[in-house]
Amino acid sequence: MNVLVIGGGGREHAIIKKLSESREIGALYCAPGNGGIAQNAVCVDIKATDIHGIVDFAIENKINLVVVAPDDPLAMGMVDRLQMHGIKAFGPTKAAAEIESSKAFAKNLMRKYNIPTADYAVFEDYEAARAYIETRPAPMVVKADGLALGKGVLICETREQALEAAQSMLLESRFGKSGSRIVVEEFMTGPEVSVLAFCDGKTVVPMVSAQDHKRAFDGDRGLNTGGMGTFSPSRVYTPQLAEQCMETIFIPTVRAMQQEGRPFKGVLYFGLMLTPDGPKVLEYNARFGDPETQVVLPRLKSDLLEIFLACIDGTLDQTEVLWYDNAAVCVVMASGGYPEKYQTGYPISGLNAFAGSEDVFVYHAGTKKAEDGTLRTAGGRVLGVTAVAKNLDCAIEKAYAAVSLVSFQDAHYRRDIGVK
Repeated sequence: MNVLVIGGGGREHAIIKKLSESREIGALYCAPGNGGIAQNAVCVDIKATDIHGIVDFAIENKINLVVVAPDDPLAMGMVDRLQMHGIKAFGPTKAAAEIESSKAFAKNLMRKYNIPTADYAVFEDYEAARAYIETRPAPMVVKADGLALGKGVLICETREQALEAAQSMLLESRFGKSGSRIVVEEFMTGPEVSVLAFCDGKTVVPMVSAQDHKRAFDGDRGLNTGGMGTFSPSRVYTPQLAEQCMETIFIPTVRAMQQEGRPFKGVLYFGLMLTPDGPKVLEYNARFGDPETQVVLPRLKSDLLEIFLACIDGTLDQTEVLWYDNAAVCVVMASGGYPEKYQTGYPISGLNAFAGSEDVFVYHAGTKKAEDGTLRTAGGRVLGVTAVAKNLDCAIEKAYAAVSLVSFQDAHYRRDIGVK
């Protein structure tokens, strides 16, 4: 099969590496890809949001399957357009992807179908939001309704901060159109867990659990980022909790989407908080998470291509999804200054140390190949260094040993990934 993966980050690199293990893979392409992905697939210079360009390329190159990984092309309806042209596509339709692209839609869905989540209200008018905020206990959370590169969620310690957040979104267009509607919700407490799940519209098969480190600095300090590292399995997500989440959250969500006439096919990401009142949904994503994918997929024993096709064909209930009994840790190496201002274009050294390794993988997020053939930094998050081992402690040790061999100017990474 000829397969095209859409995107150009660490998540896409992990998907491509796992797909390349399938016996059924013929040609493997990535659009736009990056410097590291180019070692595992043919990179095509088409933007991830260029739906017309992607469709044309798929037709011209006899692509049998397109894997749409990022949120923007899913929200724009890339899967719908590919299907219109008779091309198999892995990922939800535009209507189903709204579970991520509109937080208000997701919250209203949970309220309608009694799926546990934080109490909330939705506003488009600042004065109405202000009146509501002034009656609510702090801390509280203010969220832009639409996609905002993972930065549209503001945790407000005081009512004043919540009012400022609402004002910045509704009156000052801080997140543009994405913030023209906001969700104000109660602040929940407890450990966070990410569970990705394969879905074929009616069947849901959860993957192994993971935990993400969002803040920029050790001890969960600093600004929120796209993710500074992750580990799998979660230390707090027990088999009993997994069963509870399946019954109260995972199955009800997939059934709700079916009943709404928006059957969800693809990967559904459940961002969960294990509160004193039980597990609740923090957020949904309509795709593989980044960097969760970089620790979950290395643990997958089954053929990823077979699973993708089963999700599309509605045969997931007849498909074996097996996992290795091990652990994985991913440490993100970022450009100094990320998530704010940072410099790029620095050469990266030490990557050859892992050529052919079966337990250390370096996933490229923001790299490009320079004219002289060297790999250089080209983004905020540059690399995800993943190690697999028999348990978490061994995986942490192995991941940091690998990180110590890689270098580029002003490299920044957290030193406490996996310790929570």
